[in-house]
Amino acid sequence: MNKIKKLFGDVNLTWPKLLIFAIVAGAFTALVCILPQVQDTSFHTIAVSFEVWVLFGIFIIMNSKSNMDSALKCFVFFLISQPLVYLIQVPFSAEGWGLFHYYRHWFLLTLACLPMGYIGYYIKKGKWWGYLILLPMIALTAMTYKQYFAYFIYCFPFYILTSLFCIAALLIYPNVLFDDKKIKKVGTAISALIIVVITVITLINPLKYTADLISEVDGKEITSDYQASLANDKYGDVSIVYIDGLNSYMVHADFKRKGQTELIVKAPDGTTTKYDLDIGIFVYDITEK
Repeated sequence: MNKIKKLFGDVNLTWPKLLIFAIVAGAFTALVCILPQVQDTSFHTIAVSFEVWVLFGIFIIMNSKSNMDSALKCFVFFLISQPLVYLIQVPFSAEGWGLFHYYRHWFLLTLACLPMGYIGYYIKKGKWWGYLILLPMIALTAMTYKQYFAYFIYCFPFYILTSLFCIAALLIYPNVLFDDKKIKKVGTAISALIIVVITVITLINPLKYTADLISEVDGKEITSDYQASLANDKYGDVSIVYIDGLNSYMVHADFKRKGQTELIVKAPDGTTTKYDLDIGIFVYDITEK
């Protein structure tokens, strides 16, 4: 823990080092966006969620020399790293320069880094109100844990690294950012409670992906007399339901796991039609065999 603590206060974070840090962070994030091999993995979450960027922000704040130094370094870090994420992707994306429309909210957050970095520097004072300043960062990390622990259950073993990262961050922050034993104990207790509550709620109410798959089989409209099933029911449940808005019956699915299986539809005359079904997170691909 002492070695980790040195990273938050004992690093001589000069401006040249900060600029290199921003370029490396932006380039790495762009790389994981480009490589299809890391899509839907823990490595890709840096491109879509806040937990790692919260860590970077805290690192910069704790290694700054003053409130203004903290504000300016946080601002410049995100001013360089975030546009770089999109700039590097431009040659590899069908959207081209259109990718920069995603940067709008990051630009607003970058502007917010000026007051956040300035106020965040007060964490270094080691007082109770410093922990209150830290709480929004704890909340952001907790929200990420809630999302990706649910994804981990749905996609096991994917997203285990992100889930563990969030757990570690929630427990480590109060212990390495403060010297006061009471703040450490209370902060750790709050983080532990957050982790337990989120974990229990997610296990009791796991992520489900609901979708209506098909309304026709072999050119014939599905009726209530059709039957549907999955070759492996661990991926979820399917049934025939009537959709009022479409005035037709469809194969309805409640997916509970990512993976590949077969959808089997049985007609009233006993004939069966099989489909290859590739289930993702809030997306699926279905192809008749």
